[in-house]
Order: sequence, then C-alpha cells, then structure tokens
Amino acid sequence: MPEPVAVASNLPEFTVSEISQAVKRTLETSFERVRVRGEVSKPNYHGSGHLYFSLKDEGAAIDAVCWRATLARLKLKVEHGMEVIVSGRISSYPGSSKYQIVIDSVELAGEGALLKMLEDRRKRLAAEGLFDADRKKPLPYLPEVIGVITSPTGAVIRDILHRLADRFPRRVILWPVKVQGDDAAAQVVAAICGFNALPAGGRVPRPDVLIVARGGGSLEDLMPFNDEEVVRAAAASAIPLISAVGHESDTTLIDFAADRRAPTPTAAAEMAVPVRSQLLDEVSDHGHRLVRSLTRLAEEMTQRLDGWIERLLNAPRAYFAGRWDRLAGLVAGLPTPKEQLAQANLKLNHAAANLQQYLTALLTQKQHAFERAAAHLRLQPIEERISRGLLQIESLGDLLDSYSYQNVLARGFALVRDAADRPVTAAAAVTSGAGLSIQFADGEVAATAGGRADKPRPRASKPRDPRQGNLL
Repeated sequence: MPEPVAVASNLPEFTVSEISQAVKRTLETSFERVRVRGEVSKPNYHGSGHLYFSLKDEGAAIDAVCWRATLARLKLKVEHGMEVIVSGRISSYPGSSKYQIVIDSVELAGEGALLKMLEDRRKRLAAEGLFDADRKKPLPYLPEVIGVITSPTGAVIRDILHRLADRFPRRVILWPVKVQGDDAAAQVVAAICGFNALPAGGRVPRPDVLIVARGGGSLEDLMPFNDEEVVRAAAASAIPLISAVGHESDTTLIDFAADRRAPTPTAAAEMAVPVRSQLLDEVSDHGHRLVRSLTRLAEEMTQRLDGWIERLLNAPRAYFAGRWDRLAGLVAGLPTPKEQLAQANLKLNHAAANLQQYLTALLTQKQHAFERAAAHLRLQPIEERISRGLLQIESLGDLLDSYSYQNVLARGFALVRDAADRPVTAAAAVTSGAGLSIQFADGEVAATAGGRADKPRPRASKPRDPRQGNLL
C-alpha cells in the first residue's frame, strides 16, 4: 500500500505560544478599556494579595482578576452575589487558554440610576457635536505659560509642578478652585472662561495650554466634572485643554470635551511639555545630520565641478574655430566707418537742400502777404489823429459835466437827504418830525419834516435841456 503524499500548504505555521500571544494582543488591543456589569461569583482572595472571581449574568460568565495594587485602592469589598460594574481591559491567560478582564475599578450597580443619567447626558452632548474629533485642538509643542485649574492645596498641584520641573520648566499660573462640592462646578467654569478672557500681551500672560486636574475619588466626588456647564466650557475653550480628573480608571464627561485626556495629573504635565534633555539631544542630532548632509553635498558638487572643468578643457578646438569663421563673415559684411560717414553726409546734404527750399518758399509767401497788407493800409498824419482825439476828449468832458448834479443845484434845484444821508426821492418816504438835510448849490440847511405829504399836483411839462441829466 503506497504511503500518503504530504500536501504542500501556503498557510503559515505557528507555535502554541505564538497563537496564545497573538490572541492576547488582539484582545488587549480591541478591548483596551471596557466597563462590564454583572454578578460576583466565588471571589477568591489569594495569598499573593490578588483577587480572582467570576462575573456572570443570565447567559454568560467571564473570569476577572484584580491585582493587589489595584485591590488596595478599591472602596468596597467584593463579595459573592454582589451586583457590580467593573472597569478594566480584556486580556487572556495563555496557561489555560482563557480570556479574562483585568479590573481597574469596581463600583456598586446601585449607582446605576446616576450612571444612566450621565450616559444620557453624554449622548445628548455628543449629538450636539461637543465631543467630535474635528473640534479637538492640537497641543502646543512647547508652551511658554501653562494654566492649571485645581485646588491650591493637596498633592495634585505639587505633582504637576514637580513633573514640569523635571521635564521642561515652564511658567505656571494657578487658578485655585474647589474640586468637589456644590460650588466646584461653577468655579471650574469661571476659571476656564477667565483664562480664555485674558488678553494676549496683558499684565497677566494668557496661557498657551490649560490643565484641569484633581485627584481620584468616588463618583459623587467627581460629579462637578460631569456638570453640563463644565463640559460646555471645556468644549468652547479657545485655549487647548487637558483633562486630568481622577485616576486612570476614572472617567468624567469633561474627558470627552477636552482636547486631550490624561489618566493622571502627572501624565497631564508630561503631555504639556517635552523632555528638555531629549529635545536638546534631538536638536544636537539634527545639527550633526545637517552638517554631514552639507558635507556630502559639497563633496558631490566639488566632484561635479571637476568633471565640468575637465570636459571644458578637453572640448574640440574645431568648435571654437567654426565660431570664429562665422564671426569673421559677419564682420566682412559690415560697411567701413568711411563708407558709413559718406552715406550719412549724403543724407545730410539732401536734408539741407530740402530745408533751404522750404525756407525760401516760406519767406516769399510772407513777403507777398506783407505787401498786400501795406497796399490796403492808409496811413494818416499823426498830428491829425491827435487833434481828433483831443476834440473827442473835450466833447466827452462837456457831456460829463452836464451830467453833474452840482450844475443842477446851480439852476435852483435842491437835494434832500434823510438822517441816514440817503437821498429822499418821494414825499411819501418822509415821516412827520423826521430830520432832513437840504443841499443847495452854496451849502446845506438842516430841516425837520412837518405835516403830511399831499397828493402831488400835476405840473406843466417843460422842455428839458438834455445837458441837465436826470437828477431829481
């Protein structure tokens, strides 16, 4: 009977350990952070200090483990039959090919109503777009001023200052607020808005980044950071904002609205600034790389220049000889300076002849015009013209003298003026008692008007001497 022939396969081959590690990575990557609600079953407080139990509901169960360090931070003792909500990450245990949840926090499911309210609020604010990724602002790489919103007492501000001093010392402005209690939310809102209202270049420098921080606590302790007004203020902040509320396992609504979420206040300080020593090393490394690049470039350019010089020195002489022949042909076709002067002289003589003809014709035309005008001009003796002018002047003087009102006064007429020295031309213009002045040929007489003006009597028309003018 023939032996079976092995069939070649293109499927990759794994060891059991490789498969287990791949499954572990997949679980931890896909379920890095989860919250699970269920009933505690068979809790086992191991001698090592770790806690093992199962979390189950009506249709399934999942193994859970809480490491000793985390167990020490829990605010309640996990007991059989207790309904809880745990937070953690999904992982696997390769030794038994089981997946499990590694617990970070445990809380009673009795807080479910409060959690439902927060979840409804989160969904409503998310629907408004307050948590959208495109609203997130990038953090400045190296801020000059960092604004911190937290309690002025306690370990939080000390941890932030200490971490900043270790990484990259920066100027810190603290806006002290309450981080729990009834007034905490309003104070946090006022701090965020206050920092944003600072003018650039003012007496108090405007921060380049904000950190809102507080230590861990119960759900009730962290409620100010779930307040809707706090969330809206964080989302509306023009200054990039880092949320660092509670421990890594704590989640508040301000975390969704912030531009970055830090698991701890110390981590927020690390997000805010780079490591100074690393930055100096990077700058130094970039400088060395730049120098090396420039050196290589210079070497390449030098080698290329040498090649061009060699090609230039080895260029065929015939190339330049052909260019000289062409240049000589062009020069031969050019007229000599003597020929150019002769051509210019001919053009100048021709232009001079044309100009002479034009001037001769113009002078002849003007002479004929002058002779025609002189023939029609009849000159008179100067003395005759002067005599006629004097007669005209004398006649005009007599006419002007006849128009003078003084001559009229000399014939017996009088000129009447009122108190304002204006001529009175009508009797109706004179009121009784008005002061008048009457001018005769030989002087003036003051008078006072009396009675009333009578209707003018018609006078017989009398021929008037044209020389008397129109006075009165």
